[in-house]
Amino acid sequence: MAGGEAGRLVAAVDIGGTKVAAALVDARGTLTARAQRPTPARAGAEVVLKTVLDLVDELATDPRWPEVTALGIGSAGPVDVSAGTVSPVNIPAWRGFPLVELVGGHEAVTVPVTLIGDGTAIAEAEHWLGAAAGYRSALCMVVSTGVGGGLILDGRVHAGLTGNAGHIGHISVDLDGEPCPCGSVGCVEGLASGTAIARYALSHGWRAAGADTSAAAVAEAARAGDTVALAAFDRAARALAAAVAATATLVEIEVVVIGGGVAQCGPVLFDPLARHLDTFAALPFARGLRVHRAQLGTDAGLVGAAAAALRIS
Repeated sequence: MAGGEAGRLVAAVDIGGTKVAAALVDARGTLTARAQRPTPARAGAEVVLKTVLDLVDELATDPRWPEVTALGIGSAGPVDVSAGTVSPVNIPAWRGFPLVELVGGHEAVTVPVTLIGDGTAIAEAEHWLGAAAGYRSALCMVVSTGVGGGLILDGRVHAGLTGNAGHIGHISVDLDGEPCPCGSVGCVEGLASGTAIARYALSHGWRAAGADTSAAAVAEAARAGDTVALAAFDRAARALAAAVAATATLVEIEVVVIGGGVAQCGPVLFDPLARHLDTFAALPFARGLRVHRAQLGTDAGLVGAAAAALRIS
């Protein structure tokens, strides 16, 4: 998809609510010179920006930096790729934040900078090198601190006018649900993210065996048969199934690819997801949807951002 010779090199940055990662990436999608830092998501706008620029500076110390021909940024959304701005739900200080302009004006950056939403980046990556390769229509999702997604339609990424097409985490699946930071109510993210799973379990009486109260700990309890933990994952899977089925009904996808930390929990998520899809994907053309685990793991955002950069380099 990215094309070109393996010797071509771009820089990629992946900005999420938990971490910011950066790497040098060649035209085969091979990642080198990695760097990563926690996202100071509740800090001021300049503090979050400094984290991004510090990672760029760290990449710039690599001897291959002069070979870099473009820089791609994959960011939690919403994004506006035409304006070069980002407004991540999980980074409150960034609203209409001119990320492309500020990164492009950094002293270490002398190449074109392009922006892509994190869900679209995952779709780019999984369609290029992962579980969606070979499919002409796919929904690729990340279920982690947040829930995002991107679409492959007619064999190519469909990002939409602003770059937010496929942003499935903010489809409302509970019309009487809790308010979401995005401004809507009952969003998938508020029901199915790792944070939501842990919050639900704790509020319904689950008690962790140790200090870990994350979704991974809830998954461990679910595997041991804890009824509250199982209910937390069933609730998350039901929300995901409703949104996936709605997407399949709208655009006739062949496959859904799910990655992110919650997907690593395995059958405690995927088994109830398959069961609920049988209910929600009722029309004949939406039934039998293939569900695959993402193959690129935490590298997907970087690979997708690199794919976008390779197109402009």
